[in-house]
Amino acid sequence: MISVIPLDTPGLGDRSYLAHDGSVALVVDPQRDFDRVLALAEEAQVRITHVFETHIHNDYVSGGLALAQHVDATYLVNADDEVEFDRVGLRDGEVVEVGPTMRVRAVHTPGHTHTHLSYVLEAEGVHHGAFTGGSLLFSSTGRPDLLGPAHTDTLVHDQWRSAQRLAAELPGQTPVFPTHGFGSFCSATQSNVDESTIGRERQENPALTQSEQEYVDTLLGGLDEFPAYYAHMAPANSAGPSAPDLTPPSVADSGELRRRMEAGEWLVDLRHREAFAAGHLPGTLNFGLDGQFVTYLGWLIPWGTPVTLLGETAEQVAQAQREMSRIGLDHPAAMATGGPRDWQSGPASQLGSFPRADFADLQTALDRGENITVLDVRRAAEFDASHIEDAVNVPIHHVLAHLDDIPRGPLWVHCAGGYRASVVASILDAHGFDVVAVDESFDQAEPAGLPLVAAA
Repeated sequence: MISVIPLDTPGLGDRSYLAHDGSVALVVDPQRDFDRVLALAEEAQVRITHVFETHIHNDYVSGGLALAQHVDATYLVNADDEVEFDRVGLRDGEVVEVGPTMRVRAVHTPGHTHTHLSYVLEAEGVHHGAFTGGSLLFSSTGRPDLLGPAHTDTLVHDQWRSAQRLAAELPGQTPVFPTHGFGSFCSATQSNVDESTIGRERQENPALTQSEQEYVDTLLGGLDEFPAYYAHMAPANSAGPSAPDLTPPSVADSGELRRRMEAGEWLVDLRHREAFAAGHLPGTLNFGLDGQFVTYLGWLIPWGTPVTLLGETAEQVAQAQREMSRIGLDHPAAMATGGPRDWQSGPASQLGSFPRADFADLQTALDRGENITVLDVRRAAEFDASHIEDAVNVPIHHVLAHLDDIPRGPLWVHCAGGYRASVVASILDAHGFDVVAVDESFDQAEPAGLPLVAAA
């Protein structure tokens, strides 16, 4: 009996996999904090003998090499990937025997990268799954533009052909196990589907239902910006990442927190946006653990800036540290727990705060004739699809570079659901802006009476 166990990493929108026959196991695309994989293997009482990498990842630091070394497993990567560590190189069509029953066939599926491999798992003549990495995703494919514009045209055509090849070679009942597509910006589009098969993808995936040129035009026309930290991931993965160091950082008192802030370090408050708005240490930034914490922290922070983590509990800090390690933000500079009154060095009256509101409150303020600016911090494609009339669009990842361009009057900041708005409100508050954070789903803007403008 072959079992395939997915391991989700919601903060990055990815999945890793452990597949086993009850005795031995293989792992595909493990995240850096591979202790989660070890826990799965221990629970299943199986021994990991092989670790497969579908590609040199652009959105996280891999745990593949460190995991393989830890359990003395074979580490398998495309033979044509230029890496700085020892591994077993694979090429198209090669088969790896995993234990007495499982056979894994490598299929070259370029498109997300030039050397991307998918892995087809068979046992006793049955196809138990295709681990498709960043190639064939649920109702989508991996994006082809992460290696730069010089490669995009070649890769997007390759991606269509790779999807076609998988659909042609595999039985319809074959389960599809992608790495991306659950919120990762490595996916061309997102899907709410939680599982799929080759047969389902033949019916629903644009790469399998559209002509090559139609697919190419549609995919390229819909691509949006991707996180800035992606630039650091492939070099780290090619060099051979080490296991993460999750040792708790040193505890800072209020005086040290103040000194760190004055030195230009980032003090990141991990609490929920409601608690942060009600009271926070002035100058701190709110990246709550309830959203895509590490995606947006990694996207916005100047790479290499020291980070001090502020959480209600040590467990919150440990969770944030773990998520940061997944993109190579190692060794937080310091930590503090409790609340803003524990972190301040002055009286409680010096705590910062700003109002929260919903879209009905925004409509009321506009009806009163208040001189406010509506700041929409969604990505440009979201803004173009539909936005509040007269709103100013500065996407979250452009805010720090465009502080001088943002009006200094009262700002009502919104996004699609409230998380990004809170991040931006905290940044603006730290820079002396007068902000109100709109904490509501954008689909409530029109029912609140706000006039919307859609792209022509």
